[in-house]
Amino acid sequence: MDFIEGEIIHIDKPLHWTSFRVVRVVRAKLCQKLKIKKLKVGHAGTLDPLATGVMTICTGKKTKQIETLQALTKEYIAQIRLGATTPSFDLETAIDAEYPTSHITKELVNEVLQRFRGTIEQVPPLFSAVKVEGRRAYEFARKNEDVELKPKLLVIDDIELIFYDLPDITLRVVCSKGTYIRALARDIGEALHSGAHLTGLTRTRVGETTLDKCLKMDEIDHFIEENTIII
Repeated sequence: MDFIEGEIIHIDKPLHWTSFRVVRVVRAKLCQKLKIKKLKVGHAGTLDPLATGVMTICTGKKTKQIETLQALTKEYIAQIRLGATTPSFDLETAIDAEYPTSHITKELVNEVLQRFRGTIEQVPPLFSAVKVEGRRAYEFARKNEDVELKPKLLVIDDIELIFYDLPDITLRVVCSKGTYIRALARDIGEALHSGAHLTGLTRTRVGETTLDKCLKMDEIDHFIEENTIII
């Protein structure tokens, strides 16, 4: 493989790693192997530190394909806890409010999920990298500053309940670019007249690339060693 000219590889992003850290580590390992100081490396589609799964890395001229790759349909397995909310809509921040769940049934959850199929509007999380007035939304959030985020149109191709054991549910979600699963958890909690936050998230597919086709971070060294062309 010619990483200088351009290649696309798929990584199973580890828990607690930022997407930028994955890029930084892959770039450093490639530069070391190729004995060069600089190499263009980018990723198509950010995953939060508390999420795992398919992450697409592009090198060289293939970085020009990032925008196209970001537009591919994505699939997630999302673990959600009902009856409590957090400011970040996931486990990054502590629970700030609790709500009743005694009225929630499996049938009600399935009924509510139908409302999220198709084209929907979603307000991004305040704890996100969405830009507002030239600043990232999370900068406002961390300083407890008020800011209004505008809803965005997105598409949920499929959403299904695959596990139910109150207060925990697990969903499979197939969706378009720009979907915040944390915000989806928030909205589902509200639709259930309760609260909700994300407790686990795995991106299982991007386009036709599934998780089983991705490299683990501890396999990168061997992969680079076996596949690098040195001119």
